[in-house]
Amino acid sequence: MKKGLIALAAGAFALGFAEFVLMGIITNVAAGVGVTVPEAGGFISAYAIGVCFGTLILVFGHSIAPKRLLMAFMLLCCVGNAMAALAPSAGMLTVARFISGMPHGAFFGTATIAARAMADKGQEGRAVAVMVLGQTLANTIGVPFGTLLAGMVSWRAAFVFVAIWALCSLLLIWRLVPQIEAVADAGLAGQFRFLGKPGPWIVLGAVFLGNTGIFCWWSYVSPWLETVGGWSATMLPALLVLAGLGMIVGSQLGGRAGDRLTPGWASAIGQGIACVAMLLIYAFSGSLASSAALMVLCCCGLFFPSSPQQLAMVEVGQGGGEMIGSACVQVAFNGGNAVGAQIGQAVLNSGAAYNVPALAGAPITAGAVALLALYALRFESRYHKKAVTPQA
Repeated sequence: MKKGLIALAAGAFALGFAEFVLMGIITNVAAGVGVTVPEAGGFISAYAIGVCFGTLILVFGHSIAPKRLLMAFMLLCCVGNAMAALAPSAGMLTVARFISGMPHGAFFGTATIAARAMADKGQEGRAVAVMVLGQTLANTIGVPFGTLLAGMVSWRAAFVFVAIWALCSLLLIWRLVPQIEAVADAGLAGQFRFLGKPGPWIVLGAVFLGNTGIFCWWSYVSPWLETVGGWSATMLPALLVLAGLGMIVGSQLGGRAGDRLTPGWASAIGQGIACVAMLLIYAFSGSLASSAALMVLCCCGLFFPSSPQQLAMVEVGQGGGEMIGSACVQVAFNGGNAVGAQIGQAVLNSGAAYNVPALAGAPITAGAVALLALYALRFESRYHKKAVTPQA
């Protein structure tokens, strides 16, 4: 494995931890700042909104060398999470979460370009999957560790940890990522020219719908495991490790599927797995074994499309919009995250059990499968190319 990919994975770990740790410590955070668990879903939404606004950084920074951009994003991640650790109130924590989310989409958009540049020909999907692996490892190791920290020390300690990790990732990127040329400067308007065609909007719509559906349930996975699955709170860190393993398997399978098939079809397969898993979660998750197994299956489907969707948007953005296109995946992902958390909150506030948000989310994710199939059948051939990737 090329060392630069390890540095990118370290950065992805920081952002994955920052994004997902709240799902494991949401009960602790809610109690710490004096809000209810459903109201704490707003901290998840604040991060997601920050992702959307932060992508605008690339509009003005696209001509900067990717390595310098990646280092700047890690610095911003460090600052935002340090603020979260020190937040004295729910309002300040909301602001800190917004700032923490700002580098997220921009980092993944830039890191996708860097990973492709470092990849061997025909293995672009696997290279991007290595970068995304950092995000999945954050769920396997980081989130359970953060949950453990919250229980043993304080929920604030989890944010201190990720702030330090982001700073270390900055140093790794500085040492290990090679100098890579910035994408072609197509001008301000040229960066968005690709959005004038239907293909990218279909992909982004699928990303948004797919994650809206999944996050209806996943945003409240900890209380679901306790109240529906019957697990004790002390088992949550181990269960989140199990969930992370499902994400790792999904991301690596998705990377290979993207190289062997096409990004569109690979993404459709992943969303289909998640959709089926959520229907099963609603109907059959009332035991220890079934809740754990179905959680792993859904998490596999959640990350299966990650690298194929990133590559699909790089392809549709060719000609100057590659970085914006890839970053837009994270905007759509986190936009779905925010909306899904709010839909789940509304379902729970109506008095429903914690398995019902999965039923509410399943048809939304089914819409993503339909959009990706449409893209693969009608539009993908005009974008998908086995081009020679510049070697770092």
